Amino acid sequence: MSAEEQQQWFDFALDIAKRAGLVIKDGFEKTKTIEMKDNPRDLVTDTDKAVEALVIGEISKTFPDHNSLRFIGEESTAAGAKCELTDSPTWIIDPVDGTMNFVHSFPYTCISLAVWCEQQPCVAVVHNPILDLTYTARKDHGAFLNGKKLSVSLKDELWCRPDPAKMAVATANAMKVIKKCHGPRCMGSAALNMCHVAQGAAEVYYEIGIHAWDTAAASLIVREAGGVVMDMTGALTFFFASTILCYFGSKFIQVLRGPYDLMNRRVLCAANLKLAQQMVELLEVYDEDRD
Repeated sequence: MSAEEQQQWFDFALDIAKRAGLVIKDGFEKTKTIEMKDNPRDLVTDTDKAVEALVIGEISKTFPDHNSLRFIGEESTAAGAKCELTDSPTWIIDPVDGTMNFVHSFPYTCISLAVWCEQQPCVAVVHNPILDLTYTARKDHGAFLNGKKLSVSLKDELWCRPDPAKMAVATANAMKVIKKCHGPRCMGSAALNMCHVAQGAAEVYYEIGIHAWDTAAASLIVREAGGVVMDMTGALTFFFASTILCYFGSKFIQVLRGPYDLMNRRVLCAANLKLAQQMVELLEVYDEDRD
């Protein structure tokens, strides 16, 4: 591929990714039609199919003279198309990467579009239209996020939890939750994770090791949106230890144990009490040093 071709294909890839992003964004805000492929975690929507058809159609129309042009697309491959990477220029398309997120209206989803030549990547665009994040790269020209050059972390050591007992509990909890949900999500911000529950993008969030400032504001946001915030032992927020029945929404409910303690560095929030109580039954708890 010449430098001129690489630039031409990059410009086109960026343009079609942005156009496809409009389709993703439109579908994101609507009721989805969902099909299951090989298993309950492998989903496809009408938006996946529409985006892939749009991208392949526009590539074929824009480059009609490229007889050797090949495609590898997630949905066309799932439908039986041959998945083969050769030396010929190949467009590799994931129309909606993060379909599970897309289905649940969780905004970490994107179109992934690449051109490979001679079995090497030459052009890449990853576009999240929901958050307006566009990652791009051309071979030997660097990588960018919304036009700003990227650089990987300088850290070269992995960090591990030093307490084996705490690690055992954390691992046990993760395995229990994984068996009960489509797929757990944790994006690195306790406040935002809780706000995703408030907005309906996630149903449940829990964490041990956070601090009062992580949850103080978001706990109110979740509650004001109609959700539940409690200690992982099952205690609802803002109620007192002596309470046996607490008023929640339009009815009284039974509290399993004592009150939610903002300072004890753990939290469980959920879209509703039923989900929360299911999580309480699943999860193990350990104590961190208090705030």
